[in-house]
Amino acid sequence: MVDFVGRTVELGLLRHRLNRVSRTGTGIALALRGRRQVGKSRLVQEFCDRAEAPYVFFTAVKGASTVELLQEFLGALRDSALPNAAELLPEQAPRGWPDMFRVMASVLPDRPSVVVLDELPWLAEQDDTFDGALQAAWDRLLRDRPILLLLLGSDVHMMERLTSYDRPFYGRADNLVLGPLNPAETGQALGLDAVDALDAHLLCGGLPGILTRWPYGTPALEFAESECDDPAAPMFSVAESTLMAEFPTPDRTRAILEAVGGGDRTYTNIASTAGGNSEVLPSGVLSPLLRRLVEDKQVLAVDHPLSTKPGKPALYRVADSNLRCYLAMLRTAHELVRRGRKEAAVRLIRRRWDSWRGRAVEPLVREALALAALAGDLPWEDVEAVGGWWNRKFDPEVDVVGGDHAPVARHIRFTGSIKWLESAFDHHDLSRLDRSLAQVPGVDPDRTGRVVVSRSGLAPGLGLGSDDLVWGPEDVVAAWR
Repeated sequence: MVDFVGRTVELGLLRHRLNRVSRTGTGIALALRGRRQVGKSRLVQEFCDRAEAPYVFFTAVKGASTVELLQEFLGALRDSALPNAAELLPEQAPRGWPDMFRVMASVLPDRPSVVVLDELPWLAEQDDTFDGALQAAWDRLLRDRPILLLLLGSDVHMMERLTSYDRPFYGRADNLVLGPLNPAETGQALGLDAVDALDAHLLCGGLPGILTRWPYGTPALEFAESECDDPAAPMFSVAESTLMAEFPTPDRTRAILEAVGGGDRTYTNIASTAGGNSEVLPSGVLSPLLRRLVEDKQVLAVDHPLSTKPGKPALYRVADSNLRCYLAMLRTAHELVRRGRKEAAVRLIRRRWDSWRGRAVEPLVREALALAALAGDLPWEDVEAVGGWWNRKFDPEVDVVGGDHAPVARHIRFTGSIKWLESAFDHHDLSRLDRSLAQVPGVDPDRTGRVVVSRSGLAPGLGLGSDDLVWGPEDVVAAWR
């Protein structure tokens, strides 16, 4: 069982706001959003446990009626540590949220307290007037009280809308996006070295909902094999529940997501695969759906080739590593496990793992290099963007490109290769890298540096220069420390 780890920055941000409430005697609202199983509720509960302030923590239930939700909220108030709750609360809940917020305000203490509304989109889903009621209560009853109001939600788009320009709560709440644990935190939670920490992170996506079941010190493939004993294991169920919550019906949006998860990266290939039955999705259908998946749902990410000239095509990928792994291999393994064929599921995972990992680690390595550049830990001072480069034929495809801007840079500072296999980066790999670099617009052979990122180190006698940068798994993980 993994204890609470990491989140030092996020706990500090919450503590800072509570301190400000205590100092000023006025309220602060914070909207905290993030994907399911990323640990929002666990983070806020940990903060409440450490805060030494009275709090009420209410979690909405999807599909419950407004009457049921109001009664549950009243029960949460009654069970809370708010000093005035017991003697001032009515037996029955009021009929609507405006009256319920007045009841809540009446039991708040004069010293700083915390009010948590979890799964906020489900409250708004049942009552179109909820946002307006919350805004009115904040303006009239809560803002001038020493209260930290935390609004949590897993539907990223709905939570963004809560504080958008045309919504009642606009300008009243700070916004904080909670991402998954980073690779360093994943390794710390599981007691793994850098190599195994990165494998574990790729498999679980840094989601605490999976890490809580992960035995301490267990490598990724060993954990995956053990999870195949249980069809309801989090390794399968977390991604599956995300799909069901975000995309409950197998419509075109779901088909597009599954096409990308299955390995189709370009617009043309996605259109062909998602169309089905030998049809191709027209651009008038595909473009807005891709935009929704990238911008609204944030379940897909889009990468553009980085160089000193505009390049095509853009490449799409599933943003969440666990969901990416599920769509690529774990879903098929899950079906085998459900049929009682554990051995076949394990063989499938082990057969696909190396090739999938080699591609899946690339965005992680680029992010690590970008973090190191921003921290001033790379030899090149003005690097602000790290990506890759490819042409329309994907020949060549350069794994790493660092520039001063993206997607069109003024200067290319380094290019490089990622080899994430059991074999070392050798002379053949270096020769292929050097041939590829000559085609990247903006590369100057005399000034542009080379970066090699290898899981298994370098072959003996490799002719790398003193200005070249060589990274291993430890360097990748260290970028997050």
